[in-house]
Amino acid sequence: MRTCTLTEARSDLERLIKRARKQEILLTHRGKPAAVVIGLEDEDDLFDYQLEHDPRFLKRTAKAREEIKRGKFVKLADLPE
Repeated sequence: MRTCTLTEARSDLERLIKRARKQEILLTHRGKPAAVVIGLEDEDDLFDYQLEHDPRFLKRTAKAREEIKRGKFVKLADLPE
């Protein structure tokens, strides 16, 4: 992860965003971590990011994994067509 000061980010935001498409960038403010900039190529990237950070989705995923561990699932081949 690259590091960039908030002052540097302000002076060349366009270049910062282009770099963020390749690698996350940690923004610092007065020497302390302040934010992380991630690049997005399109709306699908934004959707994926939002989904991956949605507490409701994460909770449902964890619950589903636990049910699978306990054998509470239906195989795709067993579903009616």
